[in-house]
Amino acid sequence: MPHKITLTGSATGPLREYDRYVAFDMREKGSPSAPKGLKKSTFISYTVFVAKKAFNKTGLTKKSIMHEKILIQGEPTLDIPIDECPGEVGVICFQITVLPNKNDKEKNQPEEKKEPKQEASASPEAPQKTESKKQEEAQAPVSQPVAKEEKKNAETVLPEAKETPVQEKKAVPQQKLLPTRPKGTQDVVSFDEIIVPEAFLKTRPNPEKTQKVIDFVKRTGHLDEPLTIDKGSKVLKDGYRRYIVAETLKMDKVPVVYEYQT
Repeated sequence: MPHKITLTGSATGPLREYDRYVAFDMREKGSPSAPKGLKKSTFISYTVFVAKKAFNKTGLTKKSIMHEKILIQGEPTLDIPIDECPGEVGVICFQITVLPNKNDKEKNQPEEKKEPKQEASASPEAPQKTESKKQEEAQAPVSQPVAKEEKKNAETVLPEAKETPVQEKKAVPQQKLLPTRPKGTQDVVSFDEIIVPEAFLKTRPNPEKTQKVIDFVKRTGHLDEPLTIDKGSKVLKDGYRRYIVAETLKMDKVPVVYEYQT
């Protein structure tokens, strides 16, 4: 029997389209604790392959797949070219399901529950207030209820004045300016102009370190270090891992440092 695999989470890389299928990357962390005497497990990166018909039925798009939580059921495979499968393990998907967002349900439930509670709390207080007013009008002179109504109006105004500064504090966002280029960048060139030697193409960088660079680009919007190229020929000299990250994330331009030949 073939081994079955189940993955849950969101895509960690952009959607790639082929003739009859689409592919995207996912990853899962290992258990935080391991049996005594064994090393802790680390995360594993997967590349999921889904038929276009099955993918179109989910309603997912290139943008939403990065944010929606999905369930993948399929079988692992290692018979995939490296160019199409940057993950450590390839997964042939037999079923893909979009999982509901729990945050949306939690936000809607308290609003629905608050309305009946407010109506229920308002109903018992109303007859108590009317009875107390009748007793006060029968016992006290006409001038006293007028003074009491003014006090009540003053009490209702006070909480409104207290709530306004709280809302104003929440509305003020704190934005931090992030750098657009990594340190040491000398120039920004088009990704298509860079020429990769065959010696780099025959190697495969460490998937864990590559995933860290991908996460850094998603968080900051730029590479963590510039690529080193020859200024005249635009041949890549160093930074092949960042070249793969730029290719995976479809970056139009990349930061570079020139290596001058003497």
